[in-house]
Amino acid sequence: MGIKLSFILMLLLASISLQSKNKGSKSESEEAASAQASIGRAEIISFAKKLMGTPYHYASSNPEKGFDCSGFVNYVFKKFKINLPRSSKGFGILGDGLKPEEFKVGDVLVFYGFKDKTRIGHVGIICEAAGMNSRFIHSSSGRSHGVIISDLGSEMYTRRFYKCVDVID
Repeated sequence: MGIKLSFILMLLLASISLQSKNKGSKSESEEAASAQASIGRAEIISFAKKLMGTPYHYASSNPEKGFDCSGFVNYVFKKFKINLPRSSKGFGILGDGLKPEEFKVGDVLVFYGFKDKTRIGHVGIICEAAGMNSRFIHSSSGRSHGVIISDLGSEMYTRRFYKCVDVID
């Protein structure tokens, strides 16, 4: 009787231990979904704005050196555990395009290139949502040569606009 009772007690303790372990741990996909749900769009923009003035540096996602456009977007979202393409071309196949009235702060704008209007060449993050009059933060290789805020409604960006994607929801 003593051995049987010890065995039952041992099984009971093992069962309780396993239940408490399972309650406290989430699967990786549950953790990722939970992390994304708790991300504030304003928080993403606040972090991105801290990088204003960082110089443009081709093929870089390193704030110490500088950023190219996709390196900047990748770096900002990586901070919030959202993995995005590292090249602007990769953003061209990412998600479905939104209608201008659906644009939100934190959405990613995708543009054709400056010289080649048939290939994706630039990306940025909406920091003030107002449809095609939104403002966005990005790392520009243009005159300002670094992380700046620009108007989507300017001729330069309106004519190059490809799509806007929600990478948070």
